[in-house]
Amino acid sequence: MTILTTPPTPNRYKAEPSVLTALRSPRLLTREVLAGLVVAMALIPEAISFSIIAGVDPRVGLFSSFIMAVSIAFLGGRPAMITAATGAVALVIAPVARDYGMEYFIATVILAGVFQVVLGVLGVARLMRFIPRSVMVGFVNALAILIFIAQLPHLLGVTWLVYPLVAVGLVIMVVMPRITRVIPAPLVAIVLLTIATVVTAINVPTVGDQGALPKSLPELFIPNVPLTWETFAIIAPFSIAMALVGLLESLMTAKLVDDITDTHSRKTREAWGQGVANMLSGLFGGMGGCAMIGQTMINVKASGARTRISTFLAGVFLLILVVGLGDLVAIIPMAALVAVMIMVSVLTFDWHSIRLSTLKRMPKSETTVMVATVVVVVLTHNLAIGVIVGVIVAMVAFARRVAHFVSVERTLPLDETTPTAYYTVTGELFFASSNDLTTQFEYAVDPDRIVIDMSNSHIWDASTVAALDAITNKYERHGKRVVLLGMNEASTTMHNRLAGNLGGEH
Repeated sequence: MTILTTPPTPNRYKAEPSVLTALRSPRLLTREVLAGLVVAMALIPEAISFSIIAGVDPRVGLFSSFIMAVSIAFLGGRPAMITAATGAVALVIAPVARDYGMEYFIATVILAGVFQVVLGVLGVARLMRFIPRSVMVGFVNALAILIFIAQLPHLLGVTWLVYPLVAVGLVIMVVMPRITRVIPAPLVAIVLLTIATVVTAINVPTVGDQGALPKSLPELFIPNVPLTWETFAIIAPFSIAMALVGLLESLMTAKLVDDITDTHSRKTREAWGQGVANMLSGLFGGMGGCAMIGQTMINVKASGARTRISTFLAGVFLLILVVGLGDLVAIIPMAALVAVMIMVSVLTFDWHSIRLSTLKRMPKSETTVMVATVVVVVLTHNLAIGVIVGVIVAMVAFARRVAHFVSVERTLPLDETTPTAYYTVTGELFFASSNDLTTQFEYAVDPDRIVIDMSNSHIWDASTVAALDAITNKYERHGKRVVLLGMNEASTTMHNRLAGNLGGEH
């Protein structure tokens, strides 16, 4: 029999199409440029609203989005992902601006960037492998729900004319891809709805109503705070929280884009790249941020972008729009951007995960993990907390499931010269499955010799060794001898190292 083998891909992280390929192709370049323009328009109201959440001037969020998008285009490990000011980061560091002022706020952002660089170098991105698929599905679905909920303030208590505008925008984005994909449907919707509101002179909320747009370029900002331990003690807890939330959201977004595009990205590079981008954002008076899942979905899924060009141009166009074309941007109706975000919400949600056929087929534990992730994220409006809770629930569910796979079978042959009780232990032995192991043996009625066959099991932790010690001690108190047989090499090594040294019976 001939077995065909194929060598691994020389560079599994090589971006396709590459930046050079896109620059040489008018079609691909046009797609990247237009995608960047759409994302820039969608970034403006988001950055303004996140600035308000953080308790700082709208310019802080807008400049932060510009600096982070441009810098991460060169530093990041995930092409086409959008990084800018985000609500999760704003919520974490808002108390600093309120209680200590702008100088301490910027120092917090810079220190958070330093922490992210350190965590990136230490390889924290490798922890992504411990996030199960059910948590990822819950993360995606919760994100879609949050994106939709964020649009509700723009749909409640407004003139009735907003609703037909949003409906028309949604129709355009559904129909447009069937006609042509050369021009992103969200851009067409924004332009047509803006023209419609200007020509008809209808009075609906616009981008200009969200807050004042800056008139100048960002400037270097060195926070004037004392370089003392007291300052560090004040800002460090907020910086660590910002670093962890930002990294988790960014790495989860990178993994999501990997799945959508069937490509690999450098998570470690993304981790320290986010840190450097946050440091640069702080040094230019920005509020920092992380990957923006909604805008990334606009860029990758709705607009079809695949390279760093779109990320870079999203930042450049953002600055041009708010500084050079602020008066024009201000007249864009919020209804157009709301329609875009609602469509992003619909496209982001994993509808397959809630189909009746899927729920019937999926193990209940997997569904529980997904639902728990969604509920916690929606209640806290914090994706990082939801993911952490989801992982914990998944760990508990896995431990309970595996614990039931352990079995102990007892045989007592009657034809042996020396009466012996044989026990066969089958399954993976760790703290959850081995705690009940001591209850599976007949200490009082067994003969003087007991053989425990471990051939079909594996010892994973000290709890199991302690349980085996307890079993041996119980038999010895009855004047009986225990023989352990069949351990594999790893189990033998752990048992020999720990047996009798764990201090007492458990």
